[in-house]
Amino acid sequence: MFAVLKTGGKQYKVEAGDILRVEKLAADAGETVQFNEVLMLGGDKTVVGAPRVDGAAVQAEVIDQIKGEKVIKFVKRRRKHSSKRTVGHRQKLTLVKITDILASGADKSGVKAALGSAPAGTAAPAAKKAAPKKAAAKAEAPAAAAAADDLTAITGVGPAAAKKLNDAGVTTFAQLAAVDVDSFDAVKVKAEWVAQAADLAK
Repeated sequence: MFAVLKTGGKQYKVEAGDILRVEKLAADAGETVQFNEVLMLGGDKTVVGAPRVDGAAVQAEVIDQIKGEKVIKFVKRRRKHSSKRTVGHRQKLTLVKITDILASGADKSGVKAALGSAPAGTAAPAAKKAAPKKAAAKAEAPAAAAAADDLTAITGVGPAAAKKLNDAGVTTFAQLAAVDVDSFDAVKVKAEWVAQAADLAK
């Protein structure tokens, strides 16, 4: 039986006992990890996922954290007073041995999922903590917007005047109808606005 799995943006065709070099995983040597993105299962019966095979997984044992071969990038610009630059890179990899291919029941296996390690200097946990606050603010904003009326529906009230009225706490037609024209200082409210707001509030 074989499986086609996806990890680190690449696809691998594997069988039990195969040894792979994959993009760096967040796991120590000796740990067992599970690849849940299985695109295809083959053997007695071939199953092709759309895009993944439900319930299927590939389990592997982490052998070691290694580095790939050194890649040299050399840039030279010809002509007089030209420049040249050499940069080397060694990709971080994880050496794993495929131990088992599960056709079903992957969610009940209890094995840790194989996840890539975050690059150094990223603040992923902080972003996750900030996300619920943003979601709560977004949830509150539509509720506030639903209670407010469109004050620009009144003749003579433009977007700028509507914004000033909203900043002053006047967001509905009923609130504008209750405004005292002489004592309200935030915006120069006209008597016609108050009359129209009273009609629209009914």
